[in-house]
Amino acid sequence: MKAIFDIVSRSCSRIATNSYSTSFSLATKMLAPSIRQDIYNIYGFVRFADEIVDTFHDYDKEQLFHDFEKDLYKAIEAKISLNPILNSFQETVHRYGIEKDLYAAFMDSMRLDLHKSQYLSIDEYKQYIYGSADVVGLMCLKVFVHGDQKRYDELKDSAMSLGSAFQKVNFLRDLKADYEDLSRSYFPNVDLSELNESNKQQIINEIEEDFKKGLEGIAQLPVEARFGVYTAYIYYNKLLQKLKRIPSLEIRKRRVRVPNYQKAGLLAKSYISFRLNLI
Repeated sequence: MKAIFDIVSRSCSRIATNSYSTSFSLATKMLAPSIRQDIYNIYGFVRFADEIVDTFHDYDKEQLFHDFEKDLYKAIEAKISLNPILNSFQETVHRYGIEKDLYAAFMDSMRLDLHKSQYLSIDEYKQYIYGSADVVGLMCLKVFVHGDQKRYDELKDSAMSLGSAFQKVNFLRDLKADYEDLSRSYFPNVDLSELNESNKQQIINEIEEDFKKGLEGIAQLPVEARFGVYTAYIYYNKLLQKLKRIPSLEIRKRRVRVPNYQKAGLLAKSYISFRLNLI
């Protein structure tokens, strides 16, 4: 029965989320059960595409990406795929009416990571951020508002800002790995080999502005989604605060992280704020 295969597919997306990201997994668990699985389904899809371009160095990444993209569109058209990650993703796409331009933009940005190593202009940088992060926020927003186009349009800008903030924090945190291991430099007009406090502060100011806009939208989310998204916001904001305190030279040398015991404390803090309606 296909119903059994669909259950297996959803389980694969959930396992992928829990295996690849403890922070995103924790935030997703704070969502209402009615929407939690669909966020797993979205994350599984974006995670697999990202893994192809970031980690499968001993294989033909371009061919793997081409095959994955072809299977993606076939899955959405046929409403089934033998790839369980894509099978669960297409289910969410159809349930909430997620537009093709969103997941197509995501795939376009991931394709750039196969060959492009530097973003020299602001426009290139913004276009990459839109495809790699903003549209992921928008796909999740479709789930959060249950496909309600009016609420989606009202919260769209905030969701994009929050997605941008998360991605830029990741760029700053993973600067060493991106630059040394993958030869990538995302921030335009910044020589990452000589990142200084001025460059770093400029990037942080940009992220804080995105967070400010994103937080305004979190307060307006449906209650089923608000706590989970706020938990993710608290975690990434904590990570940003750590990056602010660490000298730029250290950021170039090591990956900054939030320990698990601190994540537990952040979860308790976000729950209190949520219960007291302080968001």
